[in-house]
Amino acid sequence: MAFPSCAAYALGPKSVRHIHNIVSAALDSVTGPRKLLTVNPAHTANPPTERQIKAAQPDFPTLNDHETGRFLAAIWKPCGNRACDGGLTHHCLRDAPLWTSYAATSCRRSEVLGWKWSLIHWDECAIELAWVVVEEGNSYRLRKLTKDGDDNAIIYVDQALMNVLKWQKERQDAERERLGDLWTDHELVFARDGFKLYRGEAGGPQDPEKVSARWRTARNRLHLPENFRLHDWRASKITNDLDNHENPVEVSANARHHSPGYTMARYGRRRAEGAKKLAVSSASRIGLSSLV
Repeated sequence: MAFPSCAAYALGPKSVRHIHNIVSAALDSVTGPRKLLTVNPAHTANPPTERQIKAAQPDFPTLNDHETGRFLAAIWKPCGNRACDGGLTHHCLRDAPLWTSYAATSCRRSEVLGWKWSLIHWDECAIELAWVVVEEGNSYRLRKLTKDGDDNAIIYVDQALMNVLKWQKERQDAERERLGDLWTDHELVFARDGFKLYRGEAGGPQDPEKVSARWRTARNRLHLPENFRLHDWRASKITNDLDNHENPVEVSANARHHSPGYTMARYGRRRAEGAKKLAVSSASRIGLSSLV
C-alpha cells in the first residue's frame, strides 16, 4: 500500500505520521476474528520515518548573545523626533518591554501576552505562567494555560527584567489614567493600549497577529534575518544557554519541556564555533600539541 504524498495534502511529514497513527489505531479496533476487517490495511502503509520528519524540519535562524545584546540596545534607543522625550509617553518605546521579555525569556508568544501583574512575584524575581492569549479562527481570546498539563508553571528571571516590567507598569498606569473609562482592566502586563484605538477596549488582550506584524516591522528596521520570528527568540535563548554550558535540567525546566533530553535533542545545535572549541579542548586534554 503506497502512502499518499505529503505534498498532495500540503501537510508536513510529522502531520502525516500523526494522521497515520490515528487511522491505524481506529482500524485496529475493528480488526480481528468476527470483526469488520481481518487485516488492518494501515499496517501495510509506509508513513514518514523519524529521520524523514527530522530532515523536513526547517532550521530557523537564531541570534547569539552578542547579537541579542545589540538588538536590546537598539530597541531602547529613543527615536529622537521632536515630540519624543525618551520617556513613558512616546510610542517609539511602546514595544521595547515586550520585545525585551521575549529575548530575555524562553516564553512563547501566547504566554508573554498572557502575563498578569498579580502573577509577577517581584521579591522572588519570578513570573507565574497561568494565562495565554490564543488565536481562534479570525479572533483571539485569553484563556488558562493548559499546554502539557503544566497549569502552575513558574519561570525565574533577572532583576534587570523586573526593572523593565516596572517601567512597563509606570507606562501602563499613565495610559490607564489618560484613557479613563475607555480602559477595562484585565491585569495584563502587555495589555492593549490606546495607540490607534479605533475599536475594542483598551486594557484587554492584544491581537497576537498584530503583535507579530509589529514585530516584522521592528525586525526589518533593525536588519535582523528576514525569517526571524518571535518564536525564534525562544530557540535563541535555549540554544545560547546550552552553548554556554548552563545546566540542561534548569534550561529545560525554564522552557517547560517534559525532559532535558528533549531540550538537548531539539535545541542543542552543533555550531562551527562550538565545534572548534570542543576540538581545542579535546586536543589540550590529551596533549596533542606536544606531539609535533
